[in-house]
Amino acid sequence: MGRRRQAREFALQALYLVDTGSMPVEDAFGIVGPRYSMDEKTRDFAQGLARGTTEHLGELDKRIQAVAENWELKRMACVDRNLLRMASYELLFCPETPVSVVIDEALEIAKTYSAEDSHKFINGILDKIKPEK
Repeated sequence: MGRRRQAREFALQALYLVDTGSMPVEDAFGIVGPRYSMDEKTRDFAQGLARGTTEHLGELDKRIQAVAENWELKRMACVDRNLLRMASYELLFCPETPVSVVIDEALEIAKTYSAEDSHKFINGILDKIKPEK
């Protein structure tokens, strides 16, 4: 597994804890962090994704909700919701990462951590958000 994939998985797990446990992102890092052995640059990337996602949460949720036809955020699976938030953050606020990389990474992570067909749902939502980049 590549370092960036590992960082995205770390960030997703932290965001999951923030969402389900109503905890600050720094506390979530403390819980998830010991499970990952990564270099400082990779850890910084992961923490940047999670912090950026939480800082822009309101805006990200509005954008996702606007394109998620017939789906309310609260009805989405927690993993899917947070993966969409994180990938949307990276699409909209991290111009150095190519769109195709962000979407491919989100889909591969969904295949690992979410339901069997979640990657199709996530692809549809991100495909509608990517023109905003």
